Amino acid sequence: MGDAGRRWGRRERALLWTVLVAAWDAAWGQLRYSVPEELPKGSFVGDVEKDLELGLSALRDSGVRVVSEGRTPYFALHGKTGHLVTAERIDREQICESAQQCVLRCEVIVEGEMKVYKIEVEITDINDNAPSFRQAENELRMSETTAPGWRLPLAEAHDPDSGPNSLQRYELSGDEHFSLAVQTVPGGSQRPELVLEKALDREEMAFHELVLRASDGGEPARTGTARIRVVVLDANDNAPVFSQAEYTVRVPEDVPMGSVLVAVTASDADEGLHGHVKYSLKKITDKASKILQLDDVTGKLTLMRSPDFEEMSLYELEVQAHDGGGLFDTAKVVITVTDVNDNAPEISVRSALSEISEDATSGTVVALLHVQDRDSGVNGQVRCSIAETLPFQLEKTFEDYYRVVTVGKLDREKVSEYNVTVRSVDGGSPALQSSAVLALRVLDVNDNAPVFAEPRYRARLAENNAAGALVLTVRASDEDWGQNARVRYRLSEGRVRGAPLSSYVSVQAETGALYALRSFDYEEVREVRLWVWAEDGGLPALSSNASVVLEIVDENDNAPQVLYPPAAAPSAAVSGWAGVELAPRSAEPGALVAKVVAVDADAGQNAWLSYELAKATEPGLFRVGLHSGEVRTARFPLARDAARQSLVVVVKDHGRPALSATATLTVVLAESVAELLSELGSAAAAVPGEPAASLTRWLVLAVAAVSCLFLAFLLLLLAFRLRRWRRSQLLATSGSAALRGVPASQFVGIDGVRAFLHSYSHEVSLTADSRKSHLRLSSGSCCDTLPARPPPDEHAPVLGEDPAATSRVDPAIPSQAQPNTDWRFSQTQRPGTSGSQNGEEGGAWPNNQFDTEMLQAMILASANEAADGNSTLGGGTGTMGLSARYGPQFTLQHVPDYRQNVYIPGSTATLTNAAGKRDAKNAGASGGNKKKSGKKEKK
Repeated sequence: MGDAGRRWGRRERALLWTVLVAAWDAAWGQLRYSVPEELPKGSFVGDVEKDLELGLSALRDSGVRVVSEGRTPYFALHGKTGHLVTAERIDREQICESAQQCVLRCEVIVEGEMKVYKIEVEITDINDNAPSFRQAENELRMSETTAPGWRLPLAEAHDPDSGPNSLQRYELSGDEHFSLAVQTVPGGSQRPELVLEKALDREEMAFHELVLRASDGGEPARTGTARIRVVVLDANDNAPVFSQAEYTVRVPEDVPMGSVLVAVTASDADEGLHGHVKYSLKKITDKASKILQLDDVTGKLTLMRSPDFEEMSLYELEVQAHDGGGLFDTAKVVITVTDVNDNAPEISVRSALSEISEDATSGTVVALLHVQDRDSGVNGQVRCSIAETLPFQLEKTFEDYYRVVTVGKLDREKVSEYNVTVRSVDGGSPALQSSAVLALRVLDVNDNAPVFAEPRYRARLAENNAAGALVLTVRASDEDWGQNARVRYRLSEGRVRGAPLSSYVSVQAETGALYALRSFDYEEVREVRLWVWAEDGGLPALSSNASVVLEIVDENDNAPQVLYPPAAAPSAAVSGWAGVELAPRSAEPGALVAKVVAVDADAGQNAWLSYELAKATEPGLFRVGLHSGEVRTARFPLARDAARQSLVVVVKDHGRPALSATATLTVVLAESVAELLSELGSAAAAVPGEPAASLTRWLVLAVAAVSCLFLAFLLLLLAFRLRRWRRSQLLATSGSAALRGVPASQFVGIDGVRAFLHSYSHEVSLTADSRKSHLRLSSGSCCDTLPARPPPDEHAPVLGEDPAATSRVDPAIPSQAQPNTDWRFSQTQRPGTSGSQNGEEGGAWPNNQFDTEMLQAMILASANEAADGNSTLGGGTGTMGLSARYGPQFTLQHVPDYRQNVYIPGSTATLTNAAGKRDAKNAGASGGNKKKSGKKEKK
């Protein structure tokens, strides 16, 4: 059992060693096969698919091929079976010549995996060559005096086969005088020698015919023969003798053709024919016979072509010198060829990629190279390199194989194609070099988002544009290629004035052109802000955005709108009460008569308004402020001037072309209400087609209305007096409070009287304790700012009180001044478009949009206060803070939302009162007299 266990252990160890050797060979990727020579083309060599465990699918998909060393491919790979087969008939003697072991090498390259497997195929010899002699017939000369036992070397036979199939034995037949002796020389070769067994007699036999047969050891054996004719000569005492038994020559492989390598010399002491020496080559190989030539007379060995160290580096041959008597001598010539760096390195691309993705990882194999130099020693040592600027490097795998791998990250946007030049230099002097170029195209990866030419776009579009008008074109570029660089545009979601953004503008997906889908109105939309997205066609897609601001430019598409005087209704126009203003006949030049208020919905220059007097009953009597719209007297009214003056004012903007509107004012030159009523009554009577009875009826109704109104006024005045007296008793310590005017809207009456009273209620008031027939004006008219609305608990001035009552002045009431009839802003406080500049027309127009925006803010504030009903601006409820002179007729219902250019007389702007004080004195004096005389007439 112990012996059996030991034997089993030895078997296991042997099996283990076999497995380890197989694993070692597999690990190094090497296979070895053995096939006989002279196999037909396509013969089976080995099962590469099985031995390398590649698989048939890998063979087809990975691109497996066989590369043979040298210029002739001897093997191929059968794609369907994975077998290694012969590519052509292999002749061992032609490939390996006299080598004992003939091994051919090839590589199996798996391109998909960039792997190399080395295969060695041993070519075994078959007996396909018979021994042969260089000369089929040889003639030998031998003196009859030659003693028996003398030996004469014979020409050797040559058999290119190896091993048992090579030359094995010689045989001699034909004559009893000679025998054959075979000498074994160092190296294992056999040398035949002719041995003289029996003395010769020329007179008995001058010629001897012999046959030398050479046989190999094949089965069946092959033979070759040579005929030898021995000529018996007369006695020759001296044989030729070489100067050297062996000639050794070293020549470089680049020695030129025709060069003499060596000159052999032999001497013969005989004279005459027996002393004449000739030279011949006794032993020479086929390759040596192709490049070497011996001169039989001079003994010079000459090159017929340059030797090739890589083909054969050593030549050994024998030279024979023989005289005319048949005697000879033999010398050996050894020619050593030294290597010269005459072969540049050879770079073979075994496998290479033509395309690589730019996101390939570092270390990706790009190509597999085989580099060799046929020279030897230092001349055959090769160094390979790649330019350092390229993102590639060389890695040596085994023996003469190199891999080209990537280092770092590739970027197609910087370099889209590479021509990788691999240079190889040998170690010779001078060094030889060669190169190979690998063309590699970098495939694109979607790693770049589109980039807009500008991060922000701004465009201007005039309002009232045509639907589908081109606004602007955005541009975005993508550094990628192909589908990854195809950019499409889209708009982000949004809303404009409650409507989707897509209903206002659109963008063309391919070109980036933005179009307006509808006509814009500057008064509705001033600016449209949106985002444009650019998206490429990659997977996944990358995108970027840019902001676009579309500015709507105003055009002059709105005509001025007259707010005051309001447009008269048909009935009012017939009765003559529309736009009626009162001007005292005693008014001085420059006195304010009326004010035309207009607005324009446009902005900027298109909303700058100017006023012109287009038509007047008396052209020189009135003038209109160019920018303020104020109607003032240009001279003193004359007695010959008509009492009823009709004025037509044209309001124009500054657009191109300019738009305009007209306003019609009726100014009555009168000193009292009675004159105004009589004038208006006469005007009504003058209306063509009005019956007299109808006119009388209206006059009666007017007088009744005035009487009722007067009675109500007296009762109201009495109530206020009682209330004031009561308050004076309660607040005696705090002083007396001044009376304030009540809103004119408390009065009732016919339309014309109501308009008159509403228009002038702020200018005329009476003190409650007055005993004289003169007028007192509200204290608020002397201030620099417009009067605020009186508190509800304060007394208001009234019109039509007893003249005696007006002569008394309450000491608690401060002195009153006339209202400022000339509203005048300072230069820095003038509004923009339709403001109240003074009659001197010295003001400047607003020169930028900022002024307009300030004016809009003023309008908005005034409109909001008016809407509240608690506004502190003068004029009472619903007047938007306009002058109390025009307030009751100018209510909030007539005012659209023109916030940027409406002049607000009741704003907080400081007013100058120089001209107002001057006008107040004149108006006060004349007004007081008129009221006194009117009162007396009434009594």
